[in-house]
Amino acid sequence: MPVASDVEEPATDVDAAGEGLPINEVFYSLQGEGTLAGVPSVFVRTSGCNLRCWFCDSYHTSWEPTGAWRDVDSIIEEVHSHEQANHVVLTGGEPLIHEESIELLERLAADGYHTTVETNGTIYRDAPIDLASISPKLASSTPTPDRDPKGEGEWEEKHEQNRIDMDALSQMVDDYETQLKFVVTDASDLPQITDLVDRVREATATTVADDDVLLMPEGMTREQLDGTRSEVAELAMEYGYRYTPRLHVDLWNDAPGT
Repeated sequence: MPVASDVEEPATDVDAAGEGLPINEVFYSLQGEGTLAGVPSVFVRTSGCNLRCWFCDSYHTSWEPTGAWRDVDSIIEEVHSHEQANHVVLTGGEPLIHEESIELLERLAADGYHTTVETNGTIYRDAPIDLASISPKLASSTPTPDRDPKGEGEWEEKHEQNRIDMDALSQMVDDYETQLKFVVTDASDLPQITDLVDRVREATATTVADDDVLLMPEGMTREQLDGTRSEVAELAMEYGYRYTPRLHVDLWNDAPGT
């Protein structure tokens, strides 16, 4: 999932009624994270999110949503223009807050695309999803007063209350091929991760293997990753989980649209 921290787009009121989907950007790049890292993909990034992680790497889809309302036809047309790609990544923000995402996924499936949906796992949708890349949010993601990017503090309680929805998460794991991708800030996150994985295993009929659990270092720039990637890799080996890089950051640093 690429970084778009300084994208300049017209403001979008994602709470207002609009035609289609509020789109922050559509672009062609390499998948940077997860089991499909390195695969050429078209990214469709929606604007708007029901959570506010303090370290969000797409600030202009969450803290200050920007973009433009676009109909599904125009989005599909732009996806088709990237003829090299057979994979489409629907990301955000949180793309599943938008009911119109179902229509987009249905159209992409009908056209033969493999679809990955990058989601925080708090909203379930019945849609043709080939890979649900679920990133449950840990307590370390909560925008406490000393970590709130806007310094307002209004999201701390709401984020903490809503960051895990076990019903939605377990239904998604049972219905789709999934990977559980955790952003790790440091070793103190691991007890919470193992506890949450155990809870998912208890709540689902699907086998969740350790290989389905991915640890990803927190960091939006190469410099930040230099301080976290080695520790997270060591933690992955210690706990038997899979390590995932942030390939797009390694290749392009924090450039938007990559």
